[in-house]
Amino acid sequence: MLSLGIVGLPNVGKSTLFNALTRAGALVANYPFATIEPNTGVVEVPDDRIEAIARLVKPERTLPATVQFVDIAGLVKGAAQGEGLGNQFLANIREVDAIVHVVRCFADDDIQHVMGGVDPVRDREIIDIELALSDLAVAEKRLDKATRTAKTGDAEAKLEKGLLERLVAALAEGRMARTVTPTEAELPAYRHYNLLTAKPVLYAANVREDELVDGNAHVESLRAAIAASDEPAEVVIFSAQVEAELSELPAADRAEFLASLGVSESGLDRLAHAAYHLLGLQSYFTAGEKEVRAWTISRGTKAPGAAGVIHSDFERGFIRAETVAYEDFIRVGGWKPAREQGIARAEGKEYVVKDGDVMLFRFSS
Repeated sequence: MLSLGIVGLPNVGKSTLFNALTRAGALVANYPFATIEPNTGVVEVPDDRIEAIARLVKPERTLPATVQFVDIAGLVKGAAQGEGLGNQFLANIREVDAIVHVVRCFADDDIQHVMGGVDPVRDREIIDIELALSDLAVAEKRLDKATRTAKTGDAEAKLEKGLLERLVAALAEGRMARTVTPTEAELPAYRHYNLLTAKPVLYAANVREDELVDGNAHVESLRAAIAASDEPAEVVIFSAQVEAELSELPAADRAEFLASLGVSESGLDRLAHAAYHLLGLQSYFTAGEKEVRAWTISRGTKAPGAAGVIHSDFERGFIRAETVAYEDFIRVGGWKPAREQGIARAEGKEYVVKDGDVMLFRFSS
C-alpha cells in the first residue's frame, strides 16, 4: 500500500486536509499543536476504470487501490532543539513512501500563522531544515556505530562508514539526503536508513476556494523556489476548506460542486495522481465474479513481479499471464468476448505490465 506522511507548520491545514481525505475525525483547531498523536487513515485511490470494470463484471466486491495517510504534529522552527513539541513524532513517518508537505498559501486574519505572516518559501525552508536536522541525528548515530565496527575490519561497516560520512557532511550543510547518490553497493544501506530527506516530496499548496483554478502569488513563489533548488517535486493546489465541504456531500453531488468551482478533480484525486507520478507507480486490474481489484506496481514491472503483489506464490510459480488492455476489455465486454475475438493475449515472464492492464495469472503451486 502506498503510504504518505503529511508534514508542515502548525495551522497550515494539515489536519483539515487529513480529515477531509480520510473522514477520520482528527482534531482540527485554530491553535498550534492541535495534533499531538499521529493520525493514520486509509483512503481509496480514485480511479474511474475500476468502477467501469465492476459495472461490466458485476463482482461480489470491488477493491480499489488504497493510500495510507499519516498526519503528525506540526513542526516549528527549532523543533530539533525541542521547540514546540520537538521532532519526536517524525519517527512515525520514517516508513512512508513519500512526504506530502502542506504549505499555507492564503492569508486569513482569523487563522493565526505560527510565524506571524504567510510566506510559503520561508515555511518550506523551515521544514526542510528540521527534517535535515532529524536525519543528521540519525546519520551521526549510525556513523558512530559503523566507525567502531569498521575498526574490526568488517567490510560492510567500512562501506557504510563511507556512505554515512557523505550523508553527515551533506546534512550538516543543510542539504537533503537525496543530494547524496549512493553506489549500487551502498544502496541497500541507504534505503534501510529511511531518511526523511531522502524521500520524494509532494507539495500541497493550501489556497482559498476562489484560488483553486489559478492559484496566487504565494503558489508561484513556492514553485519558483522549488524550481531554483532543482528538486524533482510537484506542487498540487488544493483548498482544505473545499475538501472538508466536499467530504460532507453525497457522492452523486460532488462532481457538480467541483464544476461550480471550475475544477474537475478533488484535492484527493490530484494528490493521489501526483503521488503515483512522483513515485513512478501505476495500476493493473484483476476481474472476476468474486472480485474486481486494483493493484499498485512500479512502472516497468514485469508480469511475474506484478503477480507477486497478489501473493509471493504467484511470482515463484508464474507460468504466464492472460492480459487485455483496459480499453479493449471495456469495449468488447469482458473476458469471454476478449478471448473469442483474440484480444486476450498470453504473456510470459518478460512482459512489462502496462497501466490499466486487466490480468489473469496462471501459476504452478
